[in-house]
Amino acid sequence: MFFKQRSNEDASISYFFGCGSLGKAVAVDVVAGDEGWFIEEARRAQVTISHVIDTHIHADHYSGGRSLAQAVDAPYCLHESDQTAVKYAIEPLHDGQMLDVGNVKIKILHTPGHTLDSICLLVTDQRRGDAPWFVITGDTLFVGSVGRPDLAGREKEMAGMLYDSVHGKLLSLPDDIEIFPGHQAGSLCGAGLSGEPSSTLGFEKRWNPGLSMDREAFIESLIKEVPPRPADMDAMVRANLGEAA
Repeated sequence: MFFKQRSNEDASISYFFGCGSLGKAVAVDVVAGDEGWFIEEARRAQVTISHVIDTHIHADHYSGGRSLAQAVDAPYCLHESDQTAVKYAIEPLHDGQMLDVGNVKIKILHTPGHTLDSICLLVTDQRRGDAPWFVITGDTLFVGSVGRPDLAGREKEMAGMLYDSVHGKLLSLPDDIEIFPGHQAGSLCGAGLSGEPSSTLGFEKRWNPGLSMDREAFIESLIKEVPPRPADMDAMVRANLGEAA
């Protein structure tokens, strides 16, 4: 298995990984303007990009996922709840679904809270073993923090969903699972993000302040610590939905 993490100036993080021996790869949370980087990396690795995935409809940057998918003739994948929201065709992903990328297997975990469509990707390399290796957590769980719950305008309800998603889908995984988030320090998608680009669930359980709170305290903490809204957020969301400006 090969794995590459790409950090961007806006503190967002994209991912490119897959199975070199069988020539398949996925691109995750591609930022607009980075499409050429993924195409070049695929050429160097002599792999075909079989799936382009966004972990949710982004509100802090323009997505390059759909244009990359068109350029490499791959499906553009979002959670199934986005089928009625976007103005273009997607390959819908559902909770528990497995994607085959050669020897790499990806399990879709629906983790609403930051947004209703948020997903995480639980990844196994079968050449390494049958146990999951890492999880790409999007804007659900960060190093040292969790995602902001206010972008849908229902802060308390969404914060409760986020608590349930983190505790029901992520913290039940083994402590040695590595986590790779969608952002690091400098992003407005959460409060108190670490500059570290990865962690483990065990480390986060011990040091991430949000993970030691009960549900009520978690909700109240998130509501009180909402960061400023991203600049041009409405325009970004419209563009990422495929709506006219």
